Amino acid sequence: MHNGSCLCGRVKYEIRGAIGEGYFCHCSRCRKASGSAFASSALVATTDFVILEGNDFLKSFSVKGVHRVFCAECGSPIISRRDAMPQAVRVRLGSLDSPHTRGPQGHIFVGSKAEWFEIHDDLPQYQELPTER
Repeated sequence: MHNGSCLCGRVKYEIRGAIGEGYFCHCSRCRKASGSAFASSALVATTDFVILEGNDFLKSFSVKGVHRVFCAECGSPIISRRDAMPQAVRVRLGSLDSPHTRGPQGHIFVGSKAEWFEIHDDLPQYQELPTER
């Protein structure tokens, strides 16, 4: 089991199952949503992700069936979800409070990464999404 929260602490959640595969996403939407060179997130079963506090502080911004859920008070990104994939959410790994030793397994959408950012690890890189998913 894992716990997480937003920056201001109003939103608290629990993951009651496994944290699945994770990626550093370099697409322009994730860069804008995170305010950084990439977003780091991992898949979690929708049924395993439970909001414990602050549900009324959660807001969502949606484009083309992708919903980015964040705290309306501090702006911390919490999860994203896709209409085409209702069985899972993508938890923003930076919002975890409990230790999690397994980081993302690769970089996705490196074909559109920020020009000023260089990847210096040995993780697999995918121009878009990995085909073996």
